[in-house]
Amino acid sequence: MHDPVSYTGVLPIGEPTVGSLARLLAGERARRGTRTGRRALAPVAQAVLVLRWFLDASRVARLAADNTISTATAYRYLHEGIDVLASAAPGLHGALLAARAAGHTHVSLDGTLITTDRCRAIGPTAGVDLWWSGKHHRHGGNIQIVTAPDGWPLWTSPVRPGREHDTRCARTHPGLLDTLVAFTDDTHAVLADLGYQGEADRLTVPFKPVPGSGRTVDQRTVNSLHSALRALAE
Repeated sequence: MHDPVSYTGVLPIGEPTVGSLARLLAGERARRGTRTGRRALAPVAQAVLVLRWFLDASRVARLAADNTISTATAYRYLHEGIDVLASAAPGLHGALLAARAAGHTHVSLDGTLITTDRCRAIGPTAGVDLWWSGKHHRHGGNIQIVTAPDGWPLWTSPVRPGREHDTRCARTHPGLLDTLVAFTDDTHAVLADLGYQGEADRLTVPFKPVPGSGRTVDQRTVNSLHSALRALAE
């Protein structure tokens, strides 16, 4: 058998990102009362493991082998990292307060499909998995995202099955639409695409053409402005 070949990998992030996650992990260890020397990996090494999974989609078995730990330990370290990142994420109310403080006149709401492997979960339609997206023809989960005008994510929702429409997902997340309505006034708006047409009374969505008559000049103008503002978020 030939000797294994080693290579060097580089993550497309800076050391401050690794340091931030390492500090969160160290804080979690302190909260749990973990004694020094009881972990196979230091917080920095664990942070790199987690970020490799996020950024390079590295297989957990590969992460375990590279760090000389068991696969079970690699999974535990990975999920610990995901949990501390999730706990550090801002809530929707805080994110919208920050948007106001930053002077944003609008935020955007949109859904995206985070693809997964086949889930084999029974859905309400015979023969179709719960997490199968008919729109994208992929398995995955629907995540609702509120972004700043330049597209920077301010808040992300818990995951919903990929088969669900954006409007249904937005309605399902407790308080999402009500909190966005509270953000809206004469100088602040929440922009969304036609996927949220069913919530046009609470969100600012484009005008849908009327069958047989299309859109008026004013409606086309509004849609052009709406599209231009949302283009960066898209």
